[in-house]
Amino acid sequence: MLRSLAAIALSLVLASCQSSLRPPIVYPDQDVAVLKAPASTMTGAYGDLPGWSSVRLMDSLQAFKRSCERLAKRPKADYVSPNATWAGTVGEWIPVCATLARTNDEAGARAAFESLFIPLEALSPDGKSRFTGYFEPTYEARRTPVAPYTEPVPALPADLVPNGASPLQRLPNGSTRPYPSREEITRSGVVPIAYAHPSDVFFLQIQGSGRLTFPDGSTTRAVYAAHNGQPFKSTANWLIQTRRITAGQASMQGIRAWMDRAGPAEARLAMNQNPRFVFFRAEPEGDPTLGPVGAQGVPLTPLGSMAVDTDIQPLGVPMFVQTTAPGLGGNWSGLLISQDTGGAIKGAVRGDLYFGTGPDAGARAGTMNAPGRLWVLLPRSVGQRLIRAMQVSDLSALGDPPLAP
Repeated sequence: MLRSLAAIALSLVLASCQSSLRPPIVYPDQDVAVLKAPASTMTGAYGDLPGWSSVRLMDSLQAFKRSCERLAKRPKADYVSPNATWAGTVGEWIPVCATLARTNDEAGARAAFESLFIPLEALSPDGKSRFTGYFEPTYEARRTPVAPYTEPVPALPADLVPNGASPLQRLPNGSTRPYPSREEITRSGVVPIAYAHPSDVFFLQIQGSGRLTFPDGSTTRAVYAAHNGQPFKSTANWLIQTRRITAGQASMQGIRAWMDRAGPAEARLAMNQNPRFVFFRAEPEGDPTLGPVGAQGVPLTPLGSMAVDTDIQPLGVPMFVQTTAPGLGGNWSGLLISQDTGGAIKGAVRGDLYFGTGPDAGARAGTMNAPGRLWVLLPRSVGQRLIRAMQVSDLSALGDPPLAP
């Protein structure tokens, strides 16, 4: 659901030479962002990264290995991202994946990252940056509706016709129309995969996935399947604007408390202010230590995975972040792999850090909303090509990256 990234410090939009074998590489547009070269393009570049020498890397390393497994299934000549072709081809990433696949300790991982990658800082043209947190919630559920577990967790409907970001609804006469809003869907009913508390289902839809626990001790993952194509609108903003809550009460916990006080009718009115509606599919829990599958198609790793704006950033790429949050112990730096995205994640220096599963992860994620800095780690051949683009005036002389063997 997203597009092309960080521009090289020149006020040019490059159209590089055409190739009959694949689309031309598109270098980042300055109107989107700027990639800033490190002070040194050798190993010393990591001295530019605040706290790099003390950052724990094992969770990020394991997350990156999962991304590499996904990458290995793609043609080598493919761009890693069709929207961010500056990140190079799959073939240019395979060698670094192979080296890191043989790495299994902190010291080895640090040495490998330093030798294989060049960090380039992403800068937004408007100077804005924002880092938030998200998590996989765990909610009590029932197989049949029993108060207060009366809201269906909606399964993917048979009448939904995939159509990119604008799914359609197939009507009984065979015609189609834009898929209805939340209010219309809840009024007409859905097929449930389970039942949960109404506000829990609402927040499950905002998070995009979660785990449902049942009285018999079993757990099912409610995995994102699709949405109705309607725009996401903030229920919290509506509650504040209508003076139902204060800005200080606009957390998940605060809104849930208001819904409990307000009663079912008022709570439904508030939910319907957001016409976006998410459908799920039920899957086995699998490895309980891993999170849900993100946009790249791999399980998310707590504080090893991050959601980014894929209109701008590629998926499966190591990114170094410096930010702050009470749930991170204050000032924090870490290496994260871009493995997910979200409708509210917009911007070049914008990340949503995955904290893990359950209430503790949710409490920590909820404390995070701060500016910060972001560096994209690129294989040396790719990074050096971009740095050369900063140093020459005729960018078209660079052409496409070499074809992968």
